[in-house]
Amino acid sequence: MAQFTFTTAGESHGKGLVVIIEGVPAGLSIGLDSINHQLWRRQQGYGRGGRMKIERDEAEVLSGVRHGKALGSPISMLIRNRDYENWGDVMAIEPREFSDEKRARRLTRPRPGHTDLAGGLKYDTHDLRDILERASARETAARVAAGAVARLLIGALNVQVGSHTAMVGGVPEQPIDATWEQIVSLSDDSPLRCVDGEAERRMIALIDSTKEEKDTLGGIFEVVARGVVAGLGSHTQWDRKLDGRLARAIMCIPAVKAVEIGMGVGVSRTTGSHVHDEIGYDTAERRFTRPTNHAGGIEGGITNGEEIRVRGHLKPISTLRRPLASVDVETKRESSAAFERSDIVAVSAAGVIGEAMISIELASAMMEKFGGDSIGELKRNHGGYAKQLREY
Repeated sequence: MAQFTFTTAGESHGKGLVVIIEGVPAGLSIGLDSINHQLWRRQQGYGRGGRMKIERDEAEVLSGVRHGKALGSPISMLIRNRDYENWGDVMAIEPREFSDEKRARRLTRPRPGHTDLAGGLKYDTHDLRDILERASARETAARVAAGAVARLLIGALNVQVGSHTAMVGGVPEQPIDATWEQIVSLSDDSPLRCVDGEAERRMIALIDSTKEEKDTLGGIFEVVARGVVAGLGSHTQWDRKLDGRLARAIMCIPAVKAVEIGMGVGVSRTTGSHVHDEIGYDTAERRFTRPTNHAGGIEGGITNGEEIRVRGHLKPISTLRRPLASVDVETKRESSAAFERSDIVAVSAAGVIGEAMISIELASAMMEKFGGDSIGELKRNHGGYAKQLREY
């Protein structure tokens, strides 16, 4: 079964991040500018931290592409960490001795909400930098690079993906519902990628006041995929249900604590007549239609041809400038948690990461469904299936 898969490696302050992608059909056009544009988008957003001023993420393609086309072999990319020059001795591969303990930057005071303590217990280390360096959201830059390639693949089959910020810290009280037209009209340098200008101004004011209080915020982003044919995913096994796979893809983004598809948690608060999308048929277009999309484009684990809509709920960033109470893992004495550079809020960036993860899952589902070692073969298979749907 053909699949689009990827794996990442690298630490937050190491030499760089590496991503290896498999399952890209030969002949797919790979534009480095489009990959780097997605990396740039990930670094934008009001309320981001100081690290964004240091890094200027750009991908270097190391293999799998020749003359702008995928070869069908694994694609590998490197994203260098510019900040490594300030961390070379701390992150050195060979053993290091430090006369100045402060310079060693050991971390023994775990931060509540982070992986620090749980990871230290699991991997039996008292220097929690061994954990935080890989657990850092910095790793998501490599995912966005993989997602950019996936976006090119699904784009070849006429699928588009976008996102918007629906809420920051409870502003507005109800998450914003945005149409596809509103989402695609957003500028990439929009402060928070919010379609409601008044709500965005209130969000920015909240971020400013929260920063003064040395606290952090969470929020909600929504990812929308348009142009996905009916029939991706399957009801036949639990792990082939596409809604489950999409939920996992969003839940694995750092700080995400809940995921909704379509109407989400609202389905538990009303009746079936207000939840299920009635079915019609457009004879001119020769396609089934829905007046609503409460299902978020998926029924029974299978796409139904409507827009796929997935929301991710982010908890407030775990690193606070006003540290929470903790315990030193070596002395076991009460202590304030350590502080590392941090954002105040990263909802709009999480939306870009969400776009990448949804693109990856859709690319994988499309390769499973249509197969093909070359982009031409994939398009032919997709075209034949689209004809089948029209003739149904």
